[in-house]
Parts: sequence; C-alpha cells; structure tokens
Amino acid sequence: MKEINVALTGGAGQIAYSLLPRLISGETFGTDTKVNLRLIEIPQVVDKLKGTIMELIDCGFKQTGSLLATTDIKEGVQDAHWILLVGSIPRGIVVDGKKIEERSDLLRINGGIFTGQGEAIGELAQEDAKILVVGNPANTNALIGRTKSNNPTQSWFAMTALDANRAKAQLAEKAGVDIASVTNMTIWGNHSPTMYPDPYNAKIDGVSAVEAINDLDWIENEYLPLVQQRGKAVIDARGASSAASAANAAIDTVKAVDSQTTEGDWFSAAVPSDGSYGIPEGLIFGFPLRTSDQGSVEIVQGIELNDFAKSKIKVTTEELLSEKEAVKDLVD
Repeated sequence: MKEINVALTGGAGQIAYSLLPRLISGETFGTDTKVNLRLIEIPQVVDKLKGTIMELIDCGFKQTGSLLATTDIKEGVQDAHWILLVGSIPRGIVVDGKKIEERSDLLRINGGIFTGQGEAIGELAQEDAKILVVGNPANTNALIGRTKSNNPTQSWFAMTALDANRAKAQLAEKAGVDIASVTNMTIWGNHSPTMYPDPYNAKIDGVSAVEAINDLDWIENEYLPLVQQRGKAVIDARGASSAASAANAAIDTVKAVDSQTTEGDWFSAAVPSDGSYGIPEGLIFGFPLRTSDQGSVEIVQGIELNDFAKSKIKVTTEELLSEKEAVKDLVD
C-alpha cells in the first residue's frame, strides 16, 4: 500500500471534525493509499485532539496510518505531501484585549500565523508539496504563506470550491435540474463577498447557464448576492459558520488537484496569477483550472468575459490588491 503524509492545522475545529474521516477513509487519496495524519493545534486545545484521534481509530479504516497531534508546526509539516491550512483567527475573537472586527486587523494577525507556517512548509515539507489554504482571509493568507515558504517547487492554493459548490447549487435550483447538470463553474478573484461566480461560462447540460435559465434580471441582481452572501446566511440560520460544506469543498479541491480533469470541464481554486486575464502576477486569484494527465494544474485560457464580468473581476482584483498592500511588509 502506498503512503502519504497529510498535515492539517486547526485540527480541533468543526471543519476538521467533518474533514478528517474523509481524508483517511480511502475516498480522497484512494483505497490503496495509507494516510499518515498530523493534526496541528494551539496548546490550549491540543488535548481535544486526543479524543478526535480516538474516534478516527474507532472508524476502523484500513487506510489509517500514523496519527499525530502536535502544537509544533515544524513537526507537523515535516515531509508532508499535502498540507491543509484550515486554522485561522476569525472575526470577533479577542486578542490582547482587542476584539478583532476590521478586515485589516484580521489580515495582520493571520499574517503573523501564516508567516511561520509558510517558512516551516518551505523548509520541511516535500519539495512537491501541495498546500491548500482554507482559513480566511484565504487568498491573502496563501499569498503570505507562499511568499514566506520561498520554495517555488511547492504548489499553493486558496479554496474557492465552497463558493463554486454554492454557485452550482443556486443555478441548479433556479433551472430545476440536478446539481450534477452544472459544470464549468468559475469563482473569479477573492474568497469574499467581492467574488465573481461566473454564470455566463458555467454550463447546464452543456449550454450556458444564462441561456438555460433565461432570466437576466435574476442572474445579475439576485444570483450573485445569493452566492456572495451565502456564508452569512448560513451563520444567521445555523448560529455558526459553515463546517460540513467547507470540509466537503476542501475534499473536492484535493481530489480535483490530484486527478485529471474531465474533458471539457474545469474546477475552481485560487492560485498565483501568471498574468492571465490581466490579473497582476503573483496575486492569489480564483481562476478556472484544469489538472492535466501529467498532474500539472493549469489556468484555463481563452474564456470570453463580457463587460459585466470584467466589471465584477475588476472589483475583486482591487480588493485583493488592497489586502496585499495591507500586508506589504510580509510579502515584499
């Protein structure tokens, strides 16, 4: 049986609780792969991981390898092939007597966390390691981590699959079709309310979603806010942020990166821009992506963007540039 080393931060959190069994069940990395799992947490809650590890053992998955709980990021990412950076400081938490509410404060405090994580990953993880940032603000956290890793052979991604899944679901509901009928979904830009879920290039049974739905007013005035504000709607209804759906999106992203993309389709994640579609180079930006039969992840080229799309992409680009400016001392 093959083996893979997987590291995960925020191991005691709700997203991780939904995510971890699916990482070692054979679903994510295949039934022929043993998964060695390293769970990384802050000292205050690392003891909770003992119970989580007990449950993982009790699942009885034959793909279960070694299971480690640690507070040491270096120990956690040593020789890791995949690293899922789930943990981050959320809005509303009190740090040094101050309640973190402003996005700028959120960027700064998480910037310090992702600086250390990036350095450890660049130095100690596998040279071809793949890193998925889930913890928000995900795009800029990934920018900081990738910069500090200083290791160009490793691949960094920020998760937009949750937004893409939400976007597909809203189109499917409006069109009265199964979600499986919706393909080619792109989340352009930032994982934030400025994101642009692209209905013009998404397809429903092979036809443009806009054409299939035939309700331009709904598309441009209702659909976008539904997707952009879905996270807030979940919090309002549930009393807590998305956990199971976020975990599912992380699994979707890992599988999409590791598997050849179906011909004619693509998936969505944020990656370092190479200048495609006029996006500034190096910015961690949501693009349509394909994984080749050689295992490389490439930005899909040649997608047509109308004026409406370009205006939305401009807004989310400007937000990401402003976030980069807010942490410029960490990414220069």
